[in-house]
Amino acid sequence: MLVQEKQFGFIDDRPVILYTVRNRNGFEVSCMNYGCVITEILASDRRGQYENVVLGYDTLEEYGQNAKYLGAVVGRVAGRIKGGSFRLGEDVYNIPMNENNNHLHGGPKGFSHVLWNSTILEGDHETTIEFTYLSRDREEGYPGNLEMKVAYTILHDEDTLSITYSGISDKDTLLNVTNHSYFNLSGNLKRDVLDHELMIDSPAYLELNEEFIPTGNLVPVEDSVFDFRESRKIADGATSVHPQNVLVGNGYDHPFLLKENESSVMVLTDEASGRQLVVETTESAVVLYTGNNLGNSEIMRGEQLRDYLGICLETQGPPDSIHHPHFPSSILQAGKEYKSTTTYSFGVTMIE
Repeated sequence: MLVQEKQFGFIDDRPVILYTVRNRNGFEVSCMNYGCVITEILASDRRGQYENVVLGYDTLEEYGQNAKYLGAVVGRVAGRIKGGSFRLGEDVYNIPMNENNNHLHGGPKGFSHVLWNSTILEGDHETTIEFTYLSRDREEGYPGNLEMKVAYTILHDEDTLSITYSGISDKDTLLNVTNHSYFNLSGNLKRDVLDHELMIDSPAYLELNEEFIPTGNLVPVEDSVFDFRESRKIADGATSVHPQNVLVGNGYDHPFLLKENESSVMVLTDEASGRQLVVETTESAVVLYTGNNLGNSEIMRGEQLRDYLGICLETQGPPDSIHHPHFPSSILQAGKEYKSTTTYSFGVTMIE
């Protein structure tokens, strides 16, 4: 197992450390203590060639902006909170409205644009990069001093990355965390993700309003392009005239409900390269975002950012659940531990 760490730059005179962990097969994960950002994942295609399969930048200066949250941990609450306010008990909390009239991904800084403490933990069968952060009471408007821990664990003999999130607050608060990596299994951005195939064992998705906030309606996936219970191409949503696909920019940016209190499975496949990603999570939902609005003039690693260049599988609780009592709750009670695990296993399919 090879573990490297190097200085990636400075923020407020504090060093930003970039970690690279490579297992015995050649599988490699790079991440840094700024925003817990995953900068690269090298995974094998069916020919045994390891190439990068996530979107990312080459410099800290680019990550200082990172308006697309490439590879970052987002929170305290992932997704949108309507109107930038919520009630807990008798108290109303106002939080930053950093997207139109709503709060997005924990606020302007949140977890994604701050420096975390970090350390390397070596085990017999795995190596872990552990990040810790104290989010103080009323940071980004949220109540409670929240002690957060994020652990990225890479197995020595399997091409697997597990992410474990845990947190304890001294006051009742909201917590709903995810990693915002954009996957592209073609390798080194050879193609967009429209021909990627995806399977999600989900019976329903959440309808969105014009500001991408859940309306509260749980819509069955039957007989629609939202039915991923059998594998289908991402292109189906990009070309669909379904009002919900058109609303989000011709594709998907929707929460799909998973089986609560069970480990749920998603499978993403790129037939051309043979790469396959199996995602298992303890979370109750996944937000599928197909990069419908990525396109702009920005250059990323020599490529111009364009729509459908990456796909996010944001494992989390349903967004804006504080305003929808019938959704799984994102309320973390004082002194109780928040715990969530998502595992990403990379493999290949063989040509039949």
